[in-house]
Amino acid sequence: MYDTVLHRNPGESEFHQAVLEVFYSLGAVADRHPDLVGSGVIERLCEPERQIIFRVPWTDDHGKVQINRGFRVEYNSALGPYKGGLRFHPTVYLGIVKFLGFEQIFKNALTGMPIGGGKGGSDFDPKGKSDLEIMRFCQSFMTELYRHLGEHTDVPAGDSGVGSREIGFLFGQYKRITNRFEAGVLTGKGLDYGGSMVRMEATGFGLVYFVREMLAAAGRTFDGKRVIVSGSGNVAIHAAQKAQELGATVIAASDSGGYIHDPEGLDVRLLKDVKLDRGARIKEYADARSSATFHADGSVWSLEADIALPCATQNELDEDAAAELVRNGIMLVAEGANMPCTPDAIKTLGENDVLFGPGKAANAGGVATSALEMQQNASRDSWSFAQTDARLDEIMSGIHTSCAEAAEAYGAPGDYVAGANIAGFLRVARAMSAQGNV
Repeated sequence: MYDTVLHRNPGESEFHQAVLEVFYSLGAVADRHPDLVGSGVIERLCEPERQIIFRVPWTDDHGKVQINRGFRVEYNSALGPYKGGLRFHPTVYLGIVKFLGFEQIFKNALTGMPIGGGKGGSDFDPKGKSDLEIMRFCQSFMTELYRHLGEHTDVPAGDSGVGSREIGFLFGQYKRITNRFEAGVLTGKGLDYGGSMVRMEATGFGLVYFVREMLAAAGRTFDGKRVIVSGSGNVAIHAAQKAQELGATVIAASDSGGYIHDPEGLDVRLLKDVKLDRGARIKEYADARSSATFHADGSVWSLEADIALPCATQNELDEDAAAELVRNGIMLVAEGANMPCTPDAIKTLGENDVLFGPGKAANAGGVATSALEMQQNASRDSWSFAQTDARLDEIMSGIHTSCAEAAEAYGAPGDYVAGANIAGFLRVARAMSAQGNV
């Protein structure tokens, strides 16, 4: 089956990696459920239901027409409408979107919510663009994409490069074209027009709730643990915030220019001001805090710590970095980004008895809260921060339980990668089988 995936999807290395990682976990499932293999469920899971590629023309502030490429992969709708974010970044191409969409199927299944898997985006780079340029791009992007969306069909959200500003422009254009205030068609909206509390914090908070459950299963807590976080966006900052609320000391964060080391623990308020409010480089954090140092060279993974939370981008933590973490006494690694650890890194961590939380389980808090936003929109309701956060905590605890129980049941106790893949696969596969050969 993997050879067929390689043949049908040439040059899409990230997609190949995501598929292979799932395939490694399904041997025991195939042995126990030959009916699922015989019905072609696995082959169908490797082929998106729909792949949309389109031109996005827009005019810059100098009056020049620019052209980008837009994507939406509507991957699997067995559990509900396609659900997954939009990524605006120059590295985006079809293979990236397919890898993210494939991961999203299992991630969404693990939440227990009625949502299928999809992903989209563009090779447009919002960095350095004016608000008007971003608005014109988003309007052009939605002018093509709107015909494929709907609260019962496909519900995008934000991802890298797509925040509340971009979601607002996209929603406004959708409303203008369709003449419908269909709040449930996009998530990550502003609170003034149907957004949900905790959405900004959700992925980072959810990551830490999942790690808390991993620690509890091992008879440990966050108290006194030193934590490294890579990245310094929404996920990284809110993971640092919640980890410190639970008793840890977060000693490092990073951006593309380097990393900061703050052994006294990150000042989350200052980091939010530097990175989220002002969009500055992380070096400015070290300039403003005497206990912190900035390192333009080297790796954030070279520091001694107990827990590492890679929250930046795919394949950022390789085999060498994993080996260095092991030498420095790391006990747990959990993915806040999508597939930030390479297969060799995961292997190295496993061989050294390091607990590992895969992204499709550990970072599912964002899409879980998106589904909660859809619930609120459908009922014309708005929940408090505390109510939404409590529901997020409950969902992440449930994901941990599902992963742990599936790993135990299929002969891989303590293996959260196998547990996440098996639990997610079984839910989707059973739904697909029940709905026939479609």
